[in-house]
Amino acid sequence: MTSEKFVPDLERMRKLLDEHRSRKELVVLSNGAFDLLHVGHIRCLKAAKELGDVLVIALNSDRSIREYKDSSLPVNPQKERVEIVSALEMVDYVTIFDEPSADKLLLALRPDIHAKGTDYTEETLPERDTVLSYGGRVAIVGDPKDHSTTDLIQRVARIAREKG
Repeated sequence: MTSEKFVPDLERMRKLLDEHRSRKELVVLSNGAFDLLHVGHIRCLKAAKELGDVLVIALNSDRSIREYKDSSLPVNPQKERVEIVSALEMVDYVTIFDEPSADKLLLALRPDIHAKGTDYTEETLPERDTVLSYGGRVAIVGDPKDHSTTDLIQRVARIAREKG
């Protein structure tokens, strides 16, 4: 994981973001598995980037995905997910977190805006209280939740069965 955008060390990430804030740049953070990228992810990330100057993506570690989603996931290991997400033009930094929620990461990095997709509302976002506690704000971004990695996996499996 050698991308310049990948910053695994939380303290180094905090310092980088402080430098951006010292230049009055707005920091936006979004988090998730980003396992099999689809158009819903891209639309969400584009919209998140439009909210500020710096977009940080916090990827769930492989272990945390297995714990909170499904033991058969992720399809792509975190090393590859870091590489894929880092290649996206709108993404400035990528990091990984291992906890079941992004609360600890949010408290450490204190982004101005925590952006999440439309599978949440401002009221249902699990990290909402954490973000509000340090004066940040929550933004729900992207198109309607018509796309999902689970749906994509099921569609590929159905096609494979029909062909097979």
